[in-house]
Amino acid sequence: PPPLSEMKEKNPWHKPLTIIITVIGVIAIVALVTVAGLQNRPVFQKYKYGIVLDAGSSHTALYIYKWPAEKDNNTGRIEQKHSCKVKGKGISSYAAVPEKAGMSLTECMQEAEMQVPAWRHQETPLYLGATAGMRLLNMENRVASDKVFEAVEKTLQRFPFSYQGARILSGQEEGAFGWVTVNYLDDRLKQGLQTTGALDLGGASTQISFVPREYDISESPSNAVAFRLYGNYYNLYTHSFLCYGKDQAFLKSGPITISDPCFHPDYSVTRNYNTLYDSPCVSERKPKVAPLNFIHTGEGNFLQCQEVIKSLFNFKSCKYSKCSFNGIFQPPVQGSFGAFSAYYFVMNFLNLTDGSMSLETITNYVANYCSTPWNKIKKLHSDINEKYLAEYCFSGTYILTLLTEGYNFNTETFSKIKFIKEIKGSDAGWTLGYMLNLTNMIPAETKDSPPLPHAGYVSIVTVIVLLLFILVTLFILSFRSIWPKCSKEPQIV
Repeated sequence: PPPLSEMKEKNPWHKPLTIIITVIGVIAIVALVTVAGLQNRPVFQKYKYGIVLDAGSSHTALYIYKWPAEKDNNTGRIEQKHSCKVKGKGISSYAAVPEKAGMSLTECMQEAEMQVPAWRHQETPLYLGATAGMRLLNMENRVASDKVFEAVEKTLQRFPFSYQGARILSGQEEGAFGWVTVNYLDDRLKQGLQTTGALDLGGASTQISFVPREYDISESPSNAVAFRLYGNYYNLYTHSFLCYGKDQAFLKSGPITISDPCFHPDYSVTRNYNTLYDSPCVSERKPKVAPLNFIHTGEGNFLQCQEVIKSLFNFKSCKYSKCSFNGIFQPPVQGSFGAFSAYYFVMNFLNLTDGSMSLETITNYVANYCSTPWNKIKKLHSDINEKYLAEYCFSGTYILTLLTEGYNFNTETFSKIKFIKEIKGSDAGWTLGYMLNLTNMIPAETKDSPPLPHAGYVSIVTVIVLLLFILVTLFILSFRSIWPKCSKEPQIV
């Protein structure tokens, strides 16, 4: 066997060039792995915030939204962080004592101070949008409306946020922003999917918004809203019916007779006659001579109740190709719809939010519910205020009549309505769409992005470098046999 010194001499790892290559390779691998690890380690996400107050006709609600605090905020998703329902009625109900409208917001605004990090307060935008309740007050008494807004602004400006103003939203804006909310939360806009229609029912107004397949905007331009979102065009149909919200429709409906078919059998309450005509929606219908009080009794007849509600809609005149009611243009409904606000709260109380239930099943259920004696209803729902409990028969019947007779949903299209409160943790409603619009969180064009995410890019580069290192090493070693050999034997001079 050859001597040990010869074996050591033939070992390639003892060649200086091979050792240098190996060391450099190891250093390169360690460096790449370290950089990749540091680059993709979890980092603390910083957020920006925005606040919207929804001043509705029956109540006010505060919503806090948050989104990643990145330079390009179009890449971040906005989501609801917190909500707070203001105690008391809507701000329009404080027309006689406007200072109370501002005071009513204090508690929820104090909550907002705690929910939003203090170091973000001054840069957090604060908006208040008023809907149908203030629209009606503004129509009836502009001075009173202005005073309510003055009181509200005085309160909101005391807080450390970036107050951006309070204003009345148009019915068209309310409908359009509700549609944006539903489709944004469902990721339909960014992915370019078929959109979902939006059905909103408040106390004083109701909105319907959807994108029809064939829609001639010129037929009724006032009902059209054009959007370009994430590179896609949307021609939205939307209409808001003032005075057709749940509460105002109730006032408009009666009492037609002392015995009311929209209330349960055995129901009997003494009411003040004047309170039925406080709203601008019904004030012109007030009789010149009327008793101070009357006894309101229930009959519990669904079909008769439906006839009373149908009388609120005018189906006789239509100058367009298609109409809903009151001579308002509306294309045929199509696609899926999300029904929220009072639609959800009423149908959820009646346990009718299961999407698998047919229109016939729901109609029969509401009819049976209305015919249930009042005393039995009170025992079943003893935890609910009797004033609100008594109105569910009317509200359920009104929703079915509005959807089928008013908006022309049939057995097939009705099955595509989902009664929803929220989507992915955020409430359905116009406020999120309003925030998205004011903060430019939805781009008109889709942002170009690299084909690979950063983590994937780093991983692929690392693998390629490793392969190159291995190939270079093998290449160098393959020429080892022809390297000039240096003899270590002593030369004789």
